[in-house]
This record gives sequence, C-alpha cells and structure tokens, in this order.
Amino acid sequence: MKILKITIKDETVPVWAGVASSTAILAALGSQYLGGLHPCELCLWQRIPHGVIIVLALGALLWFRGKRERTIIAILVAIAFAFGTAIALYHVGVEQSWIQGSASCVGASALNQAQSTVELRKLLMASSLVRCDEISWTLFGLSIAAWNALTSLLLSIICVVASLRLLREKT
Repeated sequence: MKILKITIKDETVPVWAGVASSTAILAALGSQYLGGLHPCELCLWQRIPHGVIIVLALGALLWFRGKRERTIIAILVAIAFAFGTAIALYHVGVEQSWIQGSASCVGASALNQAQSTVELRKLLMASSLVRCDEISWTLFGLSIAAWNALTSLLLSIICVVASLRLLREKT
C-alpha cells in the first residue's frame, strides 16, 4: 500500500496505526499540558480508542508477528478507529448544536437546585469547567473533534483495506 509515496506493507499497518494513535495522544497531551487547552468530557472519550490501538500495535510489534495474527489485529484496529470516528462525530454534532450532549457536557447541571453552600460547592467541584458544545480551537475551520473524525475514518479505511488484502493472500 502506498500512502504519500511511502510504501507500507499490509502486515505492518497495525504498527503504523499505533504510531498514528501515539501521535494523536501526544498532540492532545501536549496541547493540554503545554498549550493550556483543557479537554472536555467528549475529548477525553476520544482518547480511549487511541489507547486501545496503541496496546494492539504493541501486541503486533512485540508478540503477534504472523500474517494471521496481524490480520486479526488490523481488523481490531479498524474497529477501534471506527469507534473513534463515531465518538468524534458525536462530539462534532454537539459542537454544532445538531444534537444535544449530556447534561454534564453542555453545562446544564443542577446548580440552581442547591439547597446550601456546601451542596453548591460539591456540585461545582463535580461539574466540568470545559463545555463540549464550545469549540476551543480550529484549523481551516474544522475543530479538533472534526479533524479526529476525519483522520480516524481514513485510518479505519486503510486498516480495512490492509486486512482484506492480507485475507486474500495465501499463507
């Protein structure tokens, strides 16, 4: 498979997917801890599939080196990227007000129903300060969630193509 004039063997696609997910996690952590861009609840949810993909890629790199195992891992990675795409698209829907996020995500909490200052303090400490329905950063008019949806979808397709090609090969 050739991507941007780089030839990638189908059996190494899970490892390259792990590199892509590691890059995404490092970028997210860098923007959070170095750039001061704090994540909302849905941003944190989007990190979960990338973590799963990193673990699968480590398995492919360290233990599962046969074509059959790599095929299975490529399929699992494609599924994880598909879940990541779904979560990111949900986040984009919340950001664009196409769908409503959870109460904790869009700031609709029970703060007005607090009966005492102690209860209000507990509610404030439990609520998220970053809302999911507010876009905090864009590149070319697309939010981070939109970029994550696009890249996760593309990587899912690449993993599906690689696993189909591996399935067609005779072992």
